[in-house]
Amino acid sequence: MDIQVWSDVICPWCYIGKRRLENALRSFDGAVTVTYRAYQLDASPVSEPLPLKAVMAAKFGGPEQVEQMFAQVTAIGASEGLTLDFDRAIAANTFDAHRLIGWAATHERQADMLDALQRAHFTDGIDIGASPALASVAGSVGLDASEALAYLESEAGTSAVHTDIEEARELGITSVPTFVIDGKYAVPGAQESSTLLSAFEEITRREDASAGR
Repeated sequence: MDIQVWSDVICPWCYIGKRRLENALRSFDGAVTVTYRAYQLDASPVSEPLPLKAVMAAKFGGPEQVEQMFAQVTAIGASEGLTLDFDRAIAANTFDAHRLIGWAATHERQADMLDALQRAHFTDGIDIGASPALASVAGSVGLDASEALAYLESEAGTSAVHTDIEEARELGITSVPTFVIDGKYAVPGAQESSTLLSAFEEITRREDASAGR
């Protein structure tokens, strides 16, 4: 089974969705490859690092609305063993973070890099829009930080991120996470692990039936 996951690094539901996917796959009896694809919830440039709460409050109706929204997702994240500290989170454009994830994939560390970047953003208050910070995160997962920085300071990986975003548009993906299985089944949202597992098992049954197995 091939699973393509469109997600954004600063999307809390993508962080939760990744953990739920990993839990579901532990119970799934079958060979699976998982590839994380780039998506940007907001492609606007971020000229300076600002607290995420302040930025979100300006966009979504003030501090009270944002506090309520963050409280819900923080509690759900905690139920999955994740720490989401929105008091520390810094607003960032994620384009370069997606480039770094693509670079890590060439070293067979894609999922590890994504996880480290999500933890850096949601737990550690690191500005993942800054190249030196991104390179440091690369170093934290055992990759060469100086090599990562040189990569980020070039234009390498730019077209690959644009390709992912364009493919998402062509597939009609408008929210993340979205899981595309075997190129033809789409499962949107941070579904419960049990829901994902049921979906994978049903898809396997359908594919086996169509193949006459």
